[in-house]
Amino acid sequence: MLKRFLGVGKVQIGLAIMLVFALVAIIGQPLTDNVLGWTPYRFDVDSLGVAPNAEHLLGTTSSGQDVLSWLLYGTRNSMLVGLMSAIIGTALTVIIGVTSGFLGGIVDRMLNALTLVVQNVPSFAVLFIIAGFLGNANWLVVSIIIGIFEWPGGARAIRAQAMSLRGRDFATALRTIGESRWRVIMLEVLPHLMGIISPMFLRLIAAGIGQQAAIAFIGIGDARDPSWGLMINYASAQNALFNGQWWWFVPPGLCLALVGLATTMINFGLDEVTNPTLSSKRMRLMRAFVKSKRTEAQWGAVPA
Repeated sequence: MLKRFLGVGKVQIGLAIMLVFALVAIIGQPLTDNVLGWTPYRFDVDSLGVAPNAEHLLGTTSSGQDVLSWLLYGTRNSMLVGLMSAIIGTALTVIIGVTSGFLGGIVDRMLNALTLVVQNVPSFAVLFIIAGFLGNANWLVVSIIIGIFEWPGGARAIRAQAMSLRGRDFATALRTIGESRWRVIMLEVLPHLMGIISPMFLRLIAAGIGQQAAIAFIGIGDARDPSWGLMINYASAQNALFNGQWWWFVPPGLCLALVGLATTMINFGLDEVTNPTLSSKRMRLMRAFVKSKRTEAQWGAVPA
């Protein structure tokens, strides 16, 4: 399955994009400091709002800050927030969804009620209030806040699957011979849920990056931590759009779009591999294609 997954063209493109962003997040700051010689905190008073050139590859802001340095620094913070919030959200999703669906009874009713309450809370408004109350919250605090509100939708899907697996023969047989519920969950139920957990984790990465950008865009968070959303915020505040300074806001917007595209393409590839309907349809098409080629080789091409 892994070989089939990595062989899908959409997955290869999506993974390539994500690997590029991961690499930039790791080496972006050292590259900016040691190679480019510019940092987001350095001002070039002789180049205020200039277009991309040999010295500033992505131009400068109205204050003379190098946009490429902002972008490289911001990639690290944005990717960290997306990854950490996705880990927190996925962990809460799996713990609450599996526990609710597999144990059932009063535990299921209580956790399901909690899920419904959190799901119906306007999460962005709450994020806005909490982040504003905390003031200059760093990337870790923002990640925790975002992750806490990302789990309800996935928890309901995990709960439904766990309820289905609870009644399967293998789960009943294991409980009959004395295996504990938690051992059955960890060793038997969770592996069956990886087809749901994996794409959900990828979606949460993109959602976390998007929500962090939205929060930074409205001016909440630590202004000393560059991010894609903060770049767009400053560009908007300085009227970059009306001044024609496209190099200031297009690169971070393009990065946000590419992350969303990459996670979507990887999820499409996962669906092709794990979805029996799509897999069987693809196999039928491949068999028909091979059969037609064999017929053509045997009898020759049909004349026009």
